[in-house]
Amino acid sequence: MRLVLVRHGETPWNEERRLQGQRDIGLSATGRRQVAALAETVGYLAPGYVVTSGLRRTHETAEVLGVRPDASDPRLNEAYLAGWEGRYSAEIKEEGGGVYAAWRAGRFHPPGAESFGTLTDRVVAGIEAAVRTARDGGHGMLMAVTHGGPARAFLTAAVGLDPARTVPSHPASLSIIDVDPGAASLTAPGAARLRLFNYSPAMSPLDPPD
Repeated sequence: MRLVLVRHGETPWNEERRLQGQRDIGLSATGRRQVAALAETVGYLAPGYVVTSGLRRTHETAEVLGVRPDASDPRLNEAYLAGWEGRYSAEIKEEGGGVYAAWRAGRFHPPGAESFGTLTDRVVAGIEAAVRTARDGGHGMLMAVTHGGPARAFLTAAVGLDPARTVPSHPASLSIIDVDPGAASLTAPGAARLRLFNYSPAMSPLDPPD
């Protein structure tokens, strides 16, 4: 089975470089244009089963892509960032201590926020559930419309992509992973193989926001 992992398009907070976490914010006009640029690729891939997170920006992304979600799963929601939600990333970086870089690498979480491990566990469970449902429906192409954090967490767990060595997923980008729908876990060796990473026709911005 082929898994197409899509990050939503930009929101107004993305454009302002503010961390959203689980704040339920819709796409901006720029974000809709970014998603529209990806629509032809998604149409070519023709996913047979589509799942989104529970947040508005992924639902709107699916709509602009021209696909009808079969399910919405809150396990694919962005990480809960507690007191960092709504803050500007530049402001956090200026406070020093390397906490922003450590958070981005999955090695730190703000007080009261969700840890990278907790995020990873729920996202992997959500993707595995979608794979089983798609398999049982006879689909060979599954698309999950989610967020930067969940995409980073899944790719780390499934294919060993070190978040400290990659940029964030571009807005309205996709990655493709070949998965074994019969595997007991997608984190088992050989159960998932990365085919394409962070493809974004719009390529805007080149320094993507978290």
